[in-house]
Amino acid sequence: MEKERTAMKSTPAKIMFLMGLAFVPPLHALQTSPKPAPGTAQPAASEKVPEDPLGRSTPHGTLEGFLKAADHDDYEGAAQYLDSKLRPQQKQELARQLKLVMDRGLSVNLDTLSRDTEGNTQEGKLPITRELVGVAKVGSKSLDILLDHIQRGKNPPIWLFSAETLVGVPEMAEEIQPLWVERHAKTLVEKRLFSIPFYRWIGGLITIPLFLVVSWLVSRLLAFALRRIFPRLTEEGGLLSQAHLAGPVRLLILVLLIYLMSRLGYSLAGRQFWTRVATVLGILALVWLALRLTDAVSGLMGRRFRQSNLPGRIAVVQLAGGLSKALALTAGLLLILYLAGFNLSAVLTGLGVGGLAVAFAAQKTLENLFGTVMIVSDRVVRGGDFCRIGDSVGTIEDVGLRSTRVRTNARTIVSIPNGQLASMSLENFSARDQILFNPTIGLRYETSADQLRFILAETRRLLYEHPRVASQTPRVRFVKFGGSSLDLEVFAYVRTSDFNAFLEIQEDLLLRIMDIIEAGGSGFAFSQMSFIGKARSLDAEKGQAAIAEVGRWRQERQLPFPDFRPEQIAELQDRIEYPPPESALRNRHV
Repeated sequence: MEKERTAMKSTPAKIMFLMGLAFVPPLHALQTSPKPAPGTAQPAASEKVPEDPLGRSTPHGTLEGFLKAADHDDYEGAAQYLDSKLRPQQKQELARQLKLVMDRGLSVNLDTLSRDTEGNTQEGKLPITRELVGVAKVGSKSLDILLDHIQRGKNPPIWLFSAETLVGVPEMAEEIQPLWVERHAKTLVEKRLFSIPFYRWIGGLITIPLFLVVSWLVSRLLAFALRRIFPRLTEEGGLLSQAHLAGPVRLLILVLLIYLMSRLGYSLAGRQFWTRVATVLGILALVWLALRLTDAVSGLMGRRFRQSNLPGRIAVVQLAGGLSKALALTAGLLLILYLAGFNLSAVLTGLGVGGLAVAFAAQKTLENLFGTVMIVSDRVVRGGDFCRIGDSVGTIEDVGLRSTRVRTNARTIVSIPNGQLASMSLENFSARDQILFNPTIGLRYETSADQLRFILAETRRLLYEHPRVASQTPRVRFVKFGGSSLDLEVFAYVRTSDFNAFLEIQEDLLLRIMDIIEAGGSGFAFSQMSFIGKARSLDAEKGQAAIAEVGRWRQERQLPFPDFRPEQIAELQDRIEYPPPESALRNRHV
C-alpha cells in the first residue's frame, strides 16, 4: 500500500518534469563551495572543497535528493538524508514515514529553500546551523520539518533532516488516514500503467472534458458580461471578438484545473512539479491576455482618432501599445526566470547595461520617439495645418513615429525629425481665429491736414462698417512723417481663419481705401528712388470738397478725432454690403 502512495514515476511524467525544469540552471552552478566548519583549517586558495555526491551540501539539495529517492521507493538511499542512528531497516521505515508526512501535511515551495552551503544566513529565531523547511500539519497536530548542518569527521559539513524532527515523525504518520480512493478503490491504486496508478489516469481523462465544458461556459458568460457592462465597446467593433479573449481565458481555466488536480493525492514532489507548471502557464496566460487587450484598446483608439482626423495621435497610440506589450513580455520573462531560480539582480543588471547600450546606439531614434509623444500630447499641429517651421512654410501632411512631413508651397515634401521639431519654433497659421490686416499707407506731402483728417475718419468709418472686420479692433493712425510720404498705419482683425478668404476681404478693403484717398483729393506717395517723370497733380476740386466736409464736422462739433463716439461706432457696424452688390460672387456668399 505504501508503494502506491508514491507519485510521478512514469517515463512520460519524467519527461514532463524535465521539460518543466529545463530552464533551471544546474544545481552545482547555483551552489557555492562549502565553507569549513569553525575551528578547522582554511583550505588553500587553489584547493577546492569536494561537494557531497548526494547533493547534501545545501538545504535545497538535501530536500530534492530525499524526495527523488523516496519517490522511486529507494528508501535505502533516502535514509542517508536523515540524522539518525537507528538500524538500517528502522531508518528506512522512518524515511518512508517522513515522506508520507511531507506528502500529506507539508505545503512548501522548494524553490524558496537556500541553495547556499551555509543555508539562510539572515538573522532569525533559528541558529545558523539549522534551516526550517516548513510546518507539516495533520489534523490538529503540527511538526516543524528542520534541517541541521552537520559535520562528520573530516568530511565537509552536510545538511540532514534534524533528529528533533525525526522524533515526531512516527506519531504524526499514525494520524494520517488513507485517501478516499485507497479505501474504496484499492484496485485503481494498485494497478498501474507506465508506473502511474490507474486512478490518476482516470482523473486526467476526466479533466479534459471538464476543461472543455468549463471553458465554454466561462467564455459565454464573459461575452455576455462584456456586452452588458461595456455595450458601446462591443458595438464599436466587438472588444471580445477583436481581442480574442477566449484563448487566454481558457488557458487560465486550465491553470486552475491543474492546480486543483495537483492537490488530489500527489506527492510533495508531484505537487511541486504541477504547481510550477500551473504557475508558468498562468504567467503566460496573463501575458497573452495583456497583449490581446492592448491590441484591442489600441485598435479602438486608433479607429476613433481616424474618424476624428487626428493621425498624429494614432502614432502615439501605436507607440504606447508597443511599449506596453514589450513591458508585459519583459515582466513575464522575469517572473519565469525568478521561478526558475535565476538571480534577478544579475539579470536586471544585465538588462540595465544592455538597455544603456541600446539607448546610446539608438539615441536619435529614441529622441524622435519622445519628440512624437511631446508633439502629439501638446497638440501643436495636426494633419492639414498650415505652418511655418524654421525656414519651411507649408501644410502638415502627416505626423509619423519618426518624422513629420510638410507639403511646401512649391509642392515639395520636407521631412523634419520629430526630435528636432519638438525643439524648433513653430508658427501654426491654421490655429488663428482671426487674421491681422495691417497695411501702412504713404500719402503725398501735398496732402493738407484737413484732407488727411478726412481720409483718416473715412477709413475708420470703413473698418467699423465692414461686416468682416472685428468692430472692437480697428485702428487707423497718422504715425509719422516719412522720408517722402505721410504714413498712415491701418490695424484691424478680419473675422476669418481661411487665408484665401482673408485675401479676398483684404483686397476689398484696400480698394475701398483707395476710393477714400481719391475722394479726399490725395494720392499715394512715390519714393525718391522710384519717382521718374512728372507726378500726376492732385485733384484740387476733390481736395476742396474734403476740406469743406471736415469744416462742416467742426461746425457741428462732430469731428471724429481721436475716434468716433461709441454710439456712432455701434450704428456704423455692418452697414457695408460684402461682397458688393455688383460682385459676380455675390450669390456665393449669400
